[in-house]
Amino acid sequence: MNINPVKLILMILVSSNLISCNGQVKPEPENAEIIPFEIGKKVTELDNHIWKVYQDTKGDFWFGSNGKGIYHYDGKKLKQFTTSDGLVHNQVRGIQEDTKGNIYMETPIGVSKFDGTKLTILKVIKSPDSKWKNEPTDLWFNGIGDYLYRFDGEWLHDLSLPRQDSLLYSMDPNMPLEEMQYNPYTVYGIDKDRDGNVWFGTINAGAFRFDGKSFLWIGEKELSTLPDGRVPGVRSMIQDKDGYFWLSNFYSKYKINPDLSKGYEKVKAVALPKEIVKDKILYFNSGITDKEGNLWMTTYGGGVWKYDGESLSNQEIHNGIETILLVSIYQDSNGTLWLGTNNDGVYKQNGETFEKFVPKV
Repeated sequence: MNINPVKLILMILVSSNLISCNGQVKPEPENAEIIPFEIGKKVTELDNHIWKVYQDTKGDFWFGSNGKGIYHYDGKKLKQFTTSDGLVHNQVRGIQEDTKGNIYMETPIGVSKFDGTKLTILKVIKSPDSKWKNEPTDLWFNGIGDYLYRFDGEWLHDLSLPRQDSLLYSMDPNMPLEEMQYNPYTVYGIDKDRDGNVWFGTINAGAFRFDGKSFLWIGEKELSTLPDGRVPGVRSMIQDKDGYFWLSNFYSKYKINPDLSKGYEKVKAVALPKEIVKDKILYFNSGITDKEGNLWMTTYGGGVWKYDGESLSNQEIHNGIETILLVSIYQDSNGTLWLGTNNDGVYKQNGETFEKFVPKV
């Protein structure tokens, strides 16, 4: 076959250029740094409706809002994550962290996981395979009454509390649950005691304690519908220095006692001075036991309450214009208390008082 000399020269030039170009391509080193895609947007302030405060193991703070997603603050910059970034819902009801440093945000419709780079939605098991267990690494979610999940590190197990034949609520005990105005077993709060037992507070069915094998039920009347028709619900369960449990109210406290038929004993919680409790709702929506063993409790419009083992004191929170509506209380690694509110962002403890927290960005 005869090749035109001009074509031969062109072929040689093209081949030479390809070889030359290929020789200039440098392979990427095996240890090249991969820069993750950053989600969220930088903002300068928190929303007014911050229901939850949480500090992770790195020392960073997370603030869950009631409609504007979640905020992350590392001490220098403030970032906001919403459904646009993959968050399952913009109302954040709870924040937790697992042993690997992943952050979990519970919302009214499900749970999102943040691994430091991206947000994913956890999968739910709705089958008989959803089992009651209590492993040390388990996480529990309730979305403030929207579900009850146990997370084993891979799956969300959809659970229901055991029904009680002698349930003390002001409804027809023979009425099927699906015909009731609301399910009395709806879980309003989840807490763990010093021994690792899980406590579940309900809207109208009292409180349940799960030790990993069996349940103890506390179904006292003050934990159900009140004589005036109010249904305060058991939203927070905290343990005092003497081992008694306070179940969202200042009237009674309980101690586990297997020797008694009910499995617990009930005593008066504390003397209630009239000058302090006048016109106050004596049920708290959030509580903690601080590092000194003091109990701290919040009421929606009644301020912060403290019990030091002997007496109960109250401190109202104002901003000079309005009463601050408190939703939650949290203690960070330094022992400082934080308050989540429904009308004025976040408040931080400063000595004997609480001041509004403004991130420095």
